Amino acid sequence: MKVLIVEARYHESVAEVLVDGATAALEKGGAQFERLSVPGALEIPPAIALAAATHRFDGYLGLGCVIRSGTFHFEMIAAESAHGLMRLGIEQRLCIGNGILACENEEEALGLADFSSGDAGGEAARACLALMQWRARLGLQS
Repeated sequence: MKVLIVEARYHESVAEVLVDGATAALEKGGAQFERLSVPGALEIPPAIALAAATHRFDGYLGLGCVIRSGTFHFEMIAAESAHGLMRLGIEQRLCIGNGILACENEEEALGLADFSSGDAGGEAARACLALMQWRARLGLQS
């Protein structure tokens, strides 16, 4: 099992905690992984779409954080990045774990990402692994 982790680096401190949780979960699940950094959450779905065309990966993780800025921009980025991942999962039948957080502030994001409280990166990785296992049980190829 090989997983591509696509991490948005816009909020560096949150991204690091998300990646730590995800990599720990993937290692525990016996998966190999490769990391790709992109600037922000909106770049995650296109990066996964491009990687999917290579057929090199069995699953994908989108990790990042969108923090409210008081404008519609926040809602648009959070919704469109999640929508992009859902479309890829359904239309291209990709196994994707969504670890893109939409939070009020960095403190909330770090709490959700942290191992001891939320472990959002680990949860996204476990979701991806579960989908890959389900696909294998169905006899489908990646």
